[in-house]
Amino acid sequence: MNKLFLFLQLLIVSQLQAQQKPLYDDKFPDAVQVLNFGTFHMGYTPDANSVEFDEHNKKNQEDVHKVAKMLAEFKPTVIIVEDIPENNHLIQKAYQDYLNNPKMKFEKPSEIELLAFELGRLSKTTRIYGIDHQMGYNYMIGSQVKGKVNDNTYERYFDWVEKEEQKMNYDNLSLLDKLKVDNHPQYLDFLLNVNADVLTYVSTKGNFEGADEASKYYHRNLRMYSNLNQIEFKAGDRVFILMGASHTAFFNDFMKRSPKYKLVDPFLYLK
Repeated sequence: MNKLFLFLQLLIVSQLQAQQKPLYDDKFPDAVQVLNFGTFHMGYTPDANSVEFDEHNKKNQEDVHKVAKMLAEFKPTVIIVEDIPENNHLIQKAYQDYLNNPKMKFEKPSEIELLAFELGRLSKTTRIYGIDHQMGYNYMIGSQVKGKVNDNTYERYFDWVEKEEQKMNYDNLSLLDKLKVDNHPQYLDFLLNVNADVLTYVSTKGNFEGADEASKYYHRNLRMYSNLNQIEFKAGDRVFILMGASHTAFFNDFMKRSPKYKLVDPFLYLK
C-alpha cells in the first residue's frame, strides 16, 4: 500500500513537471534583450492620476540619478521613452546637449531628462527614440454610465483598491521603493486592470460602453508597440524602455508572447 501511495505521488509530480515544461522554443535565437521599466511621471502629465514629485528638487534629482546608475548596469545600446516619434529630432538634440553638459538645467524636466538621459550617459548609449501615440480616453466613464446592468464589481474594486493603497502608503515611500512597487508584477497587473479591463463591468443592457472605452487604451498601447517595432535593432542590441508603468504592463504582455524580444527582470538591477 505504501509503495502504491509513493508511486502515485511520483506520478503526480512527474505530470506537474511535464505541464510546466515548455512545449517549444518561443523566442528567436537572436531575441533582443529588453529591460522594460515602469515609472510614475516625474514632471507634468495629463493623466488622471499623478504622483507628487518635485522634479526641480536637488535631492530628488540625486535620488533619480542613483537609480539611473543601478539601471545603467544593464548597459543598453538603445533607449526608448514615452514621447511621440515626431519629436525624435528634439529628443536626440536634447540628449546630445546633455551628454555634452550633464550639469545643464532643464526648464521642465521629466523622467526622460532625469532618468533616461542620465542612464544613457552612464551607459554611453547613442540611440534614443520616442514611441508614444496619443489617443483620447475617458478615464471617468465608469462613474458616468447610468443604469448599469452588471453587478457592483466596478464600485467594489475601487473601494478595495483605495484601502490597499492606504496600507501600501505609496506616497510616503522613497523614490527607489516607489519604483520597486511600479515594477512589481502584481502592481503591473493592477495597472492593466484599473486602466482597462475593469471597465468591462460597466455597461447598459445590450451595450458595451466600458469595454469600448477600455479598447481605446489597448488600441493606444498596440500603436505604441507598433512604433517600437518600426525601429531597426541590430544584432546584440540591448533595449531599455522607460514609460509610465501602465504602458509597461501592456508591453510586458506583448513581449512575453513576442519571438523577437526577451524580457530582462528589472529587479536584477534595482538593489
